[in-house]
Amino acid sequence: MTNTAQVPPSGGRAAPPEHLSHVIFITAAAAMGGFLFGYDSSVINGAVEAIRSRYDIGSAALAQVIAIALIGCAIGAATAGRIADRIGRIRCMRISAALFTVSAVGSALPFDIYDLAVWRIIGGFAIGMASVIGPAYIAEVSPAAYRGRLGSFQQAAIVIGIAVSQLVNFGILQLANGDQRGKLLGLEAWQWMLGVMVVPALLYGLLSFAIPESPRYLLSVGRVDRAREVLAEVESKDVDLDARVAEIEHAMHREHKSTFKDLKGSRFYFLPIVWVGIGLSMFQQLVGINVAFYYSATLWQSVGINPSSSFFYSFTTSIVNIIGTVIAMVLVDKVGRKPLALVGSSGMAIALAFEAWAFSAPLVNGRLPSTEGTVALVAAHVFVLFFALSWGVIVWVFLGEMFPNKIRAAALGVAASAQWIANWAITASFPSLADWNLSGTYVIYTCFAVLSIPFVLLFVKETKGKTLEEMG
Repeated sequence: MTNTAQVPPSGGRAAPPEHLSHVIFITAAAAMGGFLFGYDSSVINGAVEAIRSRYDIGSAALAQVIAIALIGCAIGAATAGRIADRIGRIRCMRISAALFTVSAVGSALPFDIYDLAVWRIIGGFAIGMASVIGPAYIAEVSPAAYRGRLGSFQQAAIVIGIAVSQLVNFGILQLANGDQRGKLLGLEAWQWMLGVMVVPALLYGLLSFAIPESPRYLLSVGRVDRAREVLAEVESKDVDLDARVAEIEHAMHREHKSTFKDLKGSRFYFLPIVWVGIGLSMFQQLVGINVAFYYSATLWQSVGINPSSSFFYSFTTSIVNIIGTVIAMVLVDKVGRKPLALVGSSGMAIALAFEAWAFSAPLVNGRLPSTEGTVALVAAHVFVLFFALSWGVIVWVFLGEMFPNKIRAAALGVAASAQWIANWAITASFPSLADWNLSGTYVIYTCFAVLSIPFVLLFVKETKGKTLEEMG
């Protein structure tokens, strides 16, 4: 097949791929790792108080059990890029799916609190792998003109996973008559909440057999004909496949397998672009977004809302998360990454400030006063909306495309690992900080949202419309 038109080096828009629906299927299948990422991250929300009760542990110990999965996430994220360069993206997905499955079964049937912690670490390792492989694979199979929207599938899958986990938790809680420790077929309700993840984990593994390997990986191992076939599946019919293969090979010949040594710079240990990736990853977590998904049920119960209502508000927050993500998917290639980030930072800062004000009110009969309670609920939903339409999506898009080919896999691993470390810090500290001063905790998150604005303005470069080979 010989076509005469070639994708412009500057990243100009090409015609849609002949089989756009097939490209979307490939992307959605790869993003199932993101679904599991979101599901596993959020499902623990429904089990927090039950775990506290069953094992009779305090806030600090409980926080460590909840947050320990994030240590596995950091390790999985840090190693996934190198593993993917050695054995391929698809095999990494299968390993991740297997670990998700094992973790779900083990977490549902723990012998004691330490056993539960081990299974959560294993699940965390799987999440870390998925957080790296998903964006990298999607970026590598997506046509440049559609890469932002297709890259957004990862975050869309994450937020859908969060929403589904909250809906499943709510449904199981209703079957157990509102008791997180209520018995269902011999197991407590919270055990079912953690065990149901077996279903999407198995689906992820099966879908990995239905999608092609990344053309960049195929070329790296000498499978040129197969790489050309995959490019024919995902690129526009107007693209010169021979020229596209040559373009990728030329970029690859200028590089070698990325390692952590390649990330070192002359100052401050890492190259500046790596620090930008680390900064994006950390700001995404330091605004406290995962408090809304790990602890929201516990948070609302602590200010006087009954368990069933707290689970319902957790679910509505997840729906808002989906709406915001859809908005970002529509705008990311039209408006660009930086403008969305700046709008999101501003909106989050305002919403977090209102939450801080609301939680500063003294409780009356164990509840927030009516006005402050309403403001807290509305502000929490607004915060999630602005996060979802900005940082929730654009950070994954940035990390999948901002690094030069020479260091992409290793840099993405380091940035994602930093994200999990920041996530762990927020998750592990929230119960103790909330016991100290809930309003003060939200002031801290507000400060990070404000600081993210000059960070984006000064250090982040727009990547809209550029091919991966131009990120040099």
